[in-house]
Amino acid sequence: IPAGLIVLAFAQIGVHLVFFLHLGSGADSTNSILALAFGMLIVFLVITGSIWIIANLNSNMMSMQ
Repeated sequence: IPAGLIVLAFAQIGVHLVFFLHLGSGADSTNSILALAFGMLIVFLVITGSIWIIANLNSNMMSMQ
């Protein structure tokens, strides 16, 4: 069931990108695709940085006895 939900989630992302955001392979949507890629990069950096900071803080915490 989890694998099926993941597949359906990616299918929903694709449907939203094509039908609601009107992203396609045409020449007029190049800027939109670049803006989407830049936004995804920023989100990836924020999430990765947050996980890195939290893991670092967790490893530097003093253990409770």
